[in-house]
Amino acid sequence: MKKRLYALDVFRGMTIAGMILVNCPGSWSYVYAPLRHAEWNGWTPTDLVFPFFLFIVGVAMWFSFKKHEHQLTATTAMKIVRRTLLIFFVGLLLNIFPDKFTDFENWRIFGVLQRIALAFGGAAFLALLLKKQIPILIATLVILLGYWGILLSFGDLTLEGNFVRSLDLQLVGDSHLYHGYRNVAGERVAFDPEGFLSTLPSIATVLLGYLTGQFIGTSTDYRKVVRSILIAAVPLIVLAYIWHPFFPINKPIWSSSYVLLTAGLGLLVLGTSIYLIDILGIKAWAFPFVVFGTNSLFAYVLHSIIAKLLYKNSIGVGDESVTYYTWIYEQIFQPILGNYNGSLAFALSFVLVCWLITYVLYRRQIFIKL
Repeated sequence: MKKRLYALDVFRGMTIAGMILVNCPGSWSYVYAPLRHAEWNGWTPTDLVFPFFLFIVGVAMWFSFKKHEHQLTATTAMKIVRRTLLIFFVGLLLNIFPDKFTDFENWRIFGVLQRIALAFGGAAFLALLLKKQIPILIATLVILLGYWGILLSFGDLTLEGNFVRSLDLQLVGDSHLYHGYRNVAGERVAFDPEGFLSTLPSIATVLLGYLTGQFIGTSTDYRKVVRSILIAAVPLIVLAYIWHPFFPINKPIWSSSYVLLTAGLGLLVLGTSIYLIDILGIKAWAFPFVVFGTNSLFAYVLHSIIAKLLYKNSIGVGDESVTYYTWIYEQIFQPILGNYNGSLAFALSFVLVCWLITYVLYRRQIFIKL
């Protein structure tokens, strides 16, 4: 296919909009269930957003490497390393912004952008080294089965007993990990859902996207592409649920069954998008997502900076002090719409503000690539 796949930009934009939406409720005490992550095993629509983005990274990667004839040269290797380091560094800066620059002992090392960086880098080298579909597919299976074997061999699959956590504690230490999860006693536990070892199966997510991009890019018929993509989605989803009793679908540890499920569902969304947009030509509804999709990482970084600044700065003094983030929700959205609807409206407004800023760049044809 020679023309640009409009649906891919739309899909990418939808995932970024979804990321901002679920990250920025007016109050974390009032969030509708579909907009929350599953506590441990299982999944909600929110748990699909991040793996969908990594899947798209893989699809887009094939088209990007096509310019270099899918050859691993010194030039392409340097580009991969440079982009990996840049995205990782930006993610680290976001973790310590705005007030932890000198508090090295409490820097969180891992994060969403760091996971994107490492998954991209690992998948890129594997894809260019292996080149063909079958070797790449075999490598993906080896990663998924090997990861399962590692977690079963060392520890268990609980929050406090999994080897992802144990290894991260040894590598970077308690103070450098995420502390948002709580055990059964309600105590905060050092566990990073973007940790080092769980990057392995996220590489598999990118590789499955790369294989999808390879199939799309070497096909000449959109209808055949959609038909094949939708058919391929079914066995992935079925296999995920067959695997689930033995290796549960779980986002925090990025389980192998979770990789299959999210790749299968990603294929369904991508196939449907191609059919609606690139075959039927129904594009008007999709334009807002194209704006996000063409500046996706910029939009993600932007929303993080705005949210952190609103949390960092307060209005009022003493016991009356409240962050600007909370003040906006409590004074504008909650009184009019109530707790849950107000919280959702706040999140939607946050998405809109980020979109408007990104739209200015889109209109000026400024595309910021990390």
